[in-house]
Amino acid sequence: MLSTKEAYGSVAVALHWSIAALIVVALASGFAADVAGPGGHGALQVHVLAGGLAGVMTIVRLVWWWAFDSKPARQDGGLKRIAATIVHGLLVLLPLVMLASGIGMMIQSGALAQLFGGAAGALPDFEQIRPRRPHGLGAMLILVLVGVHVAAALYHHLVLRDGRLDRMRPSRRRAETP
Repeated sequence: MLSTKEAYGSVAVALHWSIAALIVVALASGFAADVAGPGGHGALQVHVLAGGLAGVMTIVRLVWWWAFDSKPARQDGGLKRIAATIVHGLLVLLPLVMLASGIGMMIQSGALAQLFGGAAGALPDFEQIRPRRPHGLGAMLILVLVGVHVAAALYHHLVLRDGRLDRMRPSRRRAETP
């Protein structure tokens, strides 16, 4: 369950891949809801659920790291280490910012009743709600950072062949610490 110096533990791996999948669903459904406009009720429901769960699981992930687990040792130095630290930090921080701005939009718009409470009426124009702009910018930044993160992982796996991706593979058997 716990991470070692060489690899992430099963809890960290499960949280990483679950949050990653939820972020992909939240991004896709959010962009779909944006394109659909007032008719994007179903996509917005999926977006709110996936984004909210990704944010809550990010909080669980932080608590897990701070209270129970430690990350494997960093293997890079210099600029690679700085870049990796910034990208990883933002990929943890941004889901929390998105959770806060999403909650803000739901509170200010009153849309939760229409999305999940069966209230009648059209969805509000989210463009008129203050947290919408940072929420949209955050989505674009997450999209870019996920692309950078995936590209770096594939570079390590396919070009450098340094086993870096193996540290986060769900199927890899890990030696548990005593």
